[in-house]
Amino acid sequence: MKMLKQEMTQEEYYRGVRMVPYDLVKELFLALAGLGIFVFVLAAAFSSPDVPTVTIQQWAQNDPVDFVSTAAGELAGTTTSAGYGAPYNNAGGEQTWGPFAPQIWFGQRIPIDSANDFVIQPLKYASAGNPGLTTAISTWTSADGDQQTKWVTAYTDALAKATYADGKVSVADGDYGPLPVMMSALLTQGQSGGLDGLLTGAGHFYQVDYTKALLFMGDGNYLFDLADQQNLSGDQWGMMNETGSYPGQTWLWLYTAWYQVWPFTSDTGVLGLNGGNADLGVVVLMTLLTAALALVPLIPILRDIPRWVPIHRLIWRDYYAPKKSAAPARA
Repeated sequence: MKMLKQEMTQEEYYRGVRMVPYDLVKELFLALAGLGIFVFVLAAAFSSPDVPTVTIQQWAQNDPVDFVSTAAGELAGTTTSAGYGAPYNNAGGEQTWGPFAPQIWFGQRIPIDSANDFVIQPLKYASAGNPGLTTAISTWTSADGDQQTKWVTAYTDALAKATYADGKVSVADGDYGPLPVMMSALLTQGQSGGLDGLLTGAGHFYQVDYTKALLFMGDGNYLFDLADQQNLSGDQWGMMNETGSYPGQTWLWLYTAWYQVWPFTSDTGVLGLNGGNADLGVVVLMTLLTAALALVPLIPILRDIPRWVPIHRLIWRDYYAPKKSAAPARA
């Protein structure tokens, strides 16, 4: 009896006096709800703006004069992509540092003919069932280089005072050859969204190659103006995936910092390294620094710095503190 009473007392102790009902599902729900609200508030306060993707269609609709001016520049061969050099074309301008010239070594790996790829070829796709456009393209392609230059120069000059109304870019009267018809058709194609599809992988099931579309937009002012509004114009520190002026991608600060200091800001520089080949110089410098960091355990003197300057002992002072020996037990 005494043993049974003792067991019952223990059962009461464990199952009655010291235990209370507990709803695990309710606790989990409250925890997730609280955490969700906390995350939502922080996201609303500190998240980056969700800026939609920039497209050629958006460019052609929002700034048609710049779109047409850029297309004319492609035909004239005066745009950035037309004179970029390898890997897109053989226009020269590759960055070199003495005998070190990787752009020249690898050469033209992504061939792009700006005039043909961005203007002529898309117009040929659009000319089906359009005799007027077909005739305009034929007139342009059959003309000699001097005649094409006269047309496009006159047209480009006139675009400085162009106006846009009723879906058409209008310029003063002049001898522009077939360019007004060609540019009007290309603008219509751009505003409809058809040019986006043609420049992002026409003929391929997966349209994921944005090289041509980005090069074409990069030749104009529209994309640069958008970047400038988001503080991404390139003359500021930092680079970022997401838009906004702060804080940027911290892992790229070390790269962009070099562009702010000599000799990468100089026209003359030193030992052939200057602002003209800053991209190549920064890549070489960062490669050397990264290799040095990886080889620290093998480089004499450099590997001994932590032992000579024991900052780690200050940070981990509790670990390196002398251990007190325990007092001997008394008999």
